Amino acid sequence: MKNLNIVKHQNKYFVISLIVIAIGIVFYFINGVQLDIQFSGGTRIMIETNSEVDANLANEIIEKALGKSVTSQTQKTNNPSNEDEIIHMLRLDIASDETLTDQERDLVIDIITENFDVTEGGNQEMVSVEPSIGRETLLNGLKAIVISSVLIIGYVTWRFSAIHGLSAAITAIIALVHDILIVMAIYPIFRLPVGEVFISAALTIIGYSLNDTIVIYDRIRENMKQMRKSTLDEVVNTSINQTLTRTINTSATTLIAIVALYIFAASNNIESLMNFSIPLIIGFITGVYSSVFIASPLWLSWRKRAAKKTLRNA
Repeated sequence: MKNLNIVKHQNKYFVISLIVIAIGIVFYFINGVQLDIQFSGGTRIMIETNSEVDANLANEIIEKALGKSVTSQTQKTNNPSNEDEIIHMLRLDIASDETLTDQERDLVIDIITENFDVTEGGNQEMVSVEPSIGRETLLNGLKAIVISSVLIIGYVTWRFSAIHGLSAAITAIIALVHDILIVMAIYPIFRLPVGEVFISAALTIIGYSLNDTIVIYDRIRENMKQMRKSTLDEVVNTSINQTLTRTINTSATTLIAIVALYIFAASNNIESLMNFSIPLIIGFITGVYSSVFIASPLWLSWRKRAAKKTLRNA
């Protein structure tokens, strides 16, 4: 593979990332971020219907009746006892400071039954999450991400002390934050609910992205010993190129598996797997991008500024 001068064009790669993150911020203000009831608290009602219904109409009717925020989705799945039969479900997520009362739940079911073709004697499920429990779940998920980040800083600082480990750790964390921000951008863009699946996907992406970054750092450390007459720019650029083929190959095989998971979930209408695989696909792609084009060039910029500051103070 032809050597790429990644270091020379590092500012362009930084700008590309900032543009993508900015697009996510714009959509955040346009669409907002929808928290799953697992995080926001509320009640989820699942009702089986004979055919696919108008989710937007259901949304409008229930919101008007309850005066509460409602998110409606239609889902399809195969009948386990008859593979040729499709089961249609209407899912209503009703976020509120308090879970629905029995009277409110009965009202919702009555309204849906009156306005849509509900399956008589069909499946009905109800799940309620207290807002305090939802907030605690969200807080615990964020704590897991923060704790993993602190442990990463400690490990990378120790492991790569030969190349100024703290700067390597901080730039690795910045790259991971970059990955999470880009993954978060798809939620307001595609109006996906942020739930416990997001935490699982985020921790998976952090681990994968960090692995690629550490491989490059390790090559930089070795090349600093072998390329003593080369500039730091040359060392970093050579190290990235030496690991590029390995990064592309491992990432491609991983992406094939995740895309296959998404196709399987989409063809079988398994929403939970779809919501898990979409951020993983985006996260793995941006994880490779940040390891190659963000983390190492950012570390290089840090070290060059530190060297200039040392010379000025000398």
